[in-house]
Formats: sequence, C-alpha cells, structure tokens
Amino acid sequence: MAKFDVYDLSKKKVGELDLADAVFAGEVNEHLFYEVVKAKLASDRSGTHAVKNRSLVSGGGKKPWKQKHTGRARQGSTRASQWVGGGKAMGPKPRDYSYDVPKKVRKAALRSALALRSKDQKLVIVQEWKPEGPKTAAAAKVLAALGAKKALVVDDAANLALAKSVRNLSGSDFLAVEGLNVYDILRHDALVLTADTAKKLEASLS
Repeated sequence: MAKFDVYDLSKKKVGELDLADAVFAGEVNEHLFYEVVKAKLASDRSGTHAVKNRSLVSGGGKKPWKQKHTGRARQGSTRASQWVGGGKAMGPKPRDYSYDVPKKVRKAALRSALALRSKDQKLVIVQEWKPEGPKTAAAAKVLAALGAKKALVVDDAANLALAKSVRNLSGSDFLAVEGLNVYDILRHDALVLTADTAKKLEASLS
C-alpha cells in the first residue's frame, strides 16, 4: 500500500491515507494514454462535414447543347462537377468518427494517469472540500494554497457548490468522480482529490 499525505484546505497535513499501489503507484504506460485520448478526441468530432454533389445542386436539368456536331465536348448537365457552380465529386459526407477501446484498456490508462500524477508529485489529497456556496475567489485561494493553480478537482457530483466555484477559474475544472478520464487528467497540471474520492477510485480501479 502506498501512503499519501492528506491536507486541509490551507495545505496543512492532517493525516495519511493508504491507497493501493496498483492504482496510484503502478507503472506508467504512455502508450495507453495515446490509445485512450485518440479514441476520446475521435468521439468528440461532430462529423457533420458535407458538400453538395450533382444530385443536390439545384438546376441543370436541361442538356446544355446537343450531343453531336457542335465541336464541343459532350455535356449532360451544368451541375456536373467540372462546371462552375456544379456539384463536388467525391466530397466529404457526414460520418461518425467515434470508436471504443476495451474497458480494461480504459481502466489501465486511468490507473497509469493517476500513477503519473503521483510520481510527479502533482496529486493532492484533501480531507474534504465543501464550500457553503459558490465562491470562485475562495476556490482560487484554496488552489493557490495547495500549489495547484491549474488543477482538475474531483469530488462527488452532489457537491454543486464546489463545482460552481471551480468552473469559472481559468485553467481549472471540476469533474464528478464517475466522469474522471485520462484526457482531463493529462491536460491539467495537477489533480486534486478528496479522501473519499480517492477511496472510491481505489475501489473501482482495483
């Protein structure tokens, strides 16, 4: 079991937490990051790109000139792709770019990301963080005290006051523990967890 210091909101040590090595202190596999992040970014693509082909461009129903004896090339419609204003040949069509990676790979990548933040000493565990109301300035002071100005804060989805406090901070975000993912961990400089959240992650990823 790996031991982690637990802090209050002013970064005074208030205790220690034992967490599974396999989840928070395992091997960092960067290739898993590539696979999972690539799948996430592909799934985020809207895929709505499209152009009009000759069947979608209006007009051009009449043959421009007769087939033979004009000295010009044969043409069937002014909406063909070689005409100005015509349809595009073999243009992009709407498509779905999303794909899934196996559940075991996603879990292994998440364990790797947690281990990376732990190894880099960018993982901060606080006893609890339950503000009375949404206060962005107060949240900024807490993150500054924790040495995690651009941080991903993870706690229960029910902690709405904390979510609203953090969401307006530049460079910082709040995520419910159920939605924690590799992409968001890697794009923030630090990861802030509550003690309860750390235990939930240990249970779900072990």
